[in-house]
Amino acid sequence: MKKRVVLKLTGSLFDRGAEEVKAVAQAIIDALKEVEIPAVVTGGGEAARRYIDFARNLGADQSTLDELGTDAARINAKLLIVALSRSSYPYPPHTLEEAVKASSTGKVVVAGGFQPGQSTNAVAALLAERLSATLLVNATDVEGVYNRDPKRHSDAKLLREVTVAELRRILEGEIYAGTYELMDPLALKIIERSKIPTRIIRCSVEAIGDALRGRDIGTLIVG
Repeated sequence: MKKRVVLKLTGSLFDRGAEEVKAVAQAIIDALKEVEIPAVVTGGGEAARRYIDFARNLGADQSTLDELGTDAARINAKLLIVALSRSSYPYPPHTLEEAVKASSTGKVVVAGGFQPGQSTNAVAALLAERLSATLLVNATDVEGVYNRDPKRHSDAKLLREVTVAELRRILEGEIYAGTYELMDPLALKIIERSKIPTRIIRCSVEAIGDALRGRDIGTLIVG
């Protein structure tokens, strides 16, 4: 029986150009020969930040800013759908229920955000829970979880495995304030209650291919 893996892609992937997105799409297609990938979730990237900053300067409220971030993530989802071609469901779902229904086609469902105030990390965790995934892979801008902020401390050590409780303490510590975000509280809560093994990796073609096949890279979050 094939493993079922849900993949979350950092939005910064879509800031790197079409060739990089095409290469990641091919890595996903290649992995489908060995594992099931019922869903992929895309972040909003620089486009989301740019539109959010623009709207904030125009006086938009927080819910509107959240909607813009969700819209940007959905645009990135559509770009990945184009790159995946016949391997993907043709439209990004707008709700969890739509995503679950779309997954029954056997195609890879590519989603952006679902609703304001809900991160794409949380969306990926929800999909992993509802689609009975055996692994959630979160491809980020860092190699994994470190004991200290690697952008500020050259001696930071990569942790090969952490519990949800340990990761929550790390993310709440001052060493991560204002730096990179790996998982928000809602995403962590879903992972914890569902006991979904979650692997944090750097978003690269090679790392994504390896992680989808279950290889031991980055950091594994366990319940």
